[in-house]
Amino acid sequence: MTQILRRIIAENRAGHSAAIPSVCSAHPAVIEASLRLASSLDAPIVIEATSNQVNQDGGYTGMTASDFINFVNGIAQRAGTPTRAIVFGGDHLGPQAWRARSTAAAMDKAHDLVASYAAAGFSKLHLDCSEGCAGEAAQLPDAQAAQRSADLAAVALRAAPNPDDLIFVIGTEVPPPGGARADEDGDIAATTPAAAQATLAAHKLAFEAAGIGAAWPQIGGLVVQPGVEFSPQQVHHLPMQRDPNLLSALQDYPNICLEAHSTDYQHPAAFPRLAQLGFAFQKVGPALTFAWREALYALDSLRAQQRHQRGPSLPDVMETLMLAEPKYWQGHYPRDAANLSSLLHFGLADRIRYYWAIPQAEAAVGELFADLGGINLSDALILQHFSQSELASARQSFQSLPYALALGRVQSALRPYFFSPASIPKPI
Repeated sequence: MTQILRRIIAENRAGHSAAIPSVCSAHPAVIEASLRLASSLDAPIVIEATSNQVNQDGGYTGMTASDFINFVNGIAQRAGTPTRAIVFGGDHLGPQAWRARSTAAAMDKAHDLVASYAAAGFSKLHLDCSEGCAGEAAQLPDAQAAQRSADLAAVALRAAPNPDDLIFVIGTEVPPPGGARADEDGDIAATTPAAAQATLAAHKLAFEAAGIGAAWPQIGGLVVQPGVEFSPQQVHHLPMQRDPNLLSALQDYPNICLEAHSTDYQHPAAFPRLAQLGFAFQKVGPALTFAWREALYALDSLRAQQRHQRGPSLPDVMETLMLAEPKYWQGHYPRDAANLSSLLHFGLADRIRYYWAIPQAEAAVGELFADLGGINLSDALILQHFSQSELASARQSFQSLPYALALGRVQSALRPYFFSPASIPKPI
């Protein structure tokens, strides 16, 4: 499927505002909504898994790389989305999940991780060895990170059924817990062209030293910071008139584009502007599960208004679960915060996304849809919580109205990413 990405990279580097959305989520409804939207637009899409979500040990989702591909393809089949439209990506593939161990032990696990992704059919692999392991600095210098990334690239090439079908993404721009730090002007500082060039040069040398210099053209993306970020309570929007001139770092690398992480919650105009700046790969994740939560809470309000609620509200159920098991949010929100309840439900970090798969949460959501399924909801009532376009789409859906409304809210959040007219390649 790398021909899809290569085509988009080429169009972007030719000066066109071309980009592809990369959905990083393991939530089945978010994936379904994303695939249905891409299919309706005849557009390709990247579905990504992170190394802590999905790995050879199961990750926090309980899925291996092959499990995840089967999981997504099953959703695609039910949604009527052609699998040729889907590119599978692996995000932050490296030793991060095991960085509390020694370097040798963590890298051994990273080898197995990358091999499992490549063997399973993931074709877009983000190699990220930027974080130190036990006894090392928190962030490693370019040369050391590049050497480890090249080591992992060699593993992936050996494990892939078709090594030529791999595209590697290098570099990283990961904010600390709680979000990136703003400069004195309140903006997030963009990566400098010099720093981007240094990362590229280090990786090129490392690929050659690892004996895989011939695979250097398979580097397709460089992760850098364009100046967009979000914290639990604030979105740092793209400065629309600012050009960090990062394309200058790519002048000797015509087959490489820029990748933007954390584009969540940006204004719609930001996405084509990012494409103009060279960002052909645009990642999104928390904003989509945030939209899902927003829709479920809206539906819960509708249920309460209709006096059809049999037990505790959905927010009450979710807060109970989050307080009982704080490990997924306590590094992001202070437990003694006066607005902790608000952060748990509405924080832009969307830490609540880790709790939807808990059986009590799944049961509460199922009960919500069941309760609303037998109610004749008027358009006037629905429009208090959903947009006219979301309502119109849901009314035309073959799915139950409440579920279709929830999917529609996710699609509203994702739709601005599909400004580029790339279409699904037709089978030969």
